[in-house]
Amino acid sequence: MNWKIIEGKWDQYKGKARQKWGKLTNDDMDSVKGRRDELIGRIRERYGIAKDKAEAEVDGWMSSI
Repeated sequence: MNWKIIEGKWDQYKGKARQKWGKLTNDDMDSVKGRRDELIGRIRERYGIAKDKAEAEVDGWMSSI
């Protein structure tokens, strides 16, 4: 799947993202607005993980949907 598809349909995919990353709030999801780099930043902030690990998680999630 292409990230542009996720970005364009963020309202549909943000629920699935919340299932994966439960520490993200609704406000986090609204501010992400489908931007990959913003999602990675929020994951890093909430989970305290390195950028490369957060990127790998987002890429894995994207592949699974």
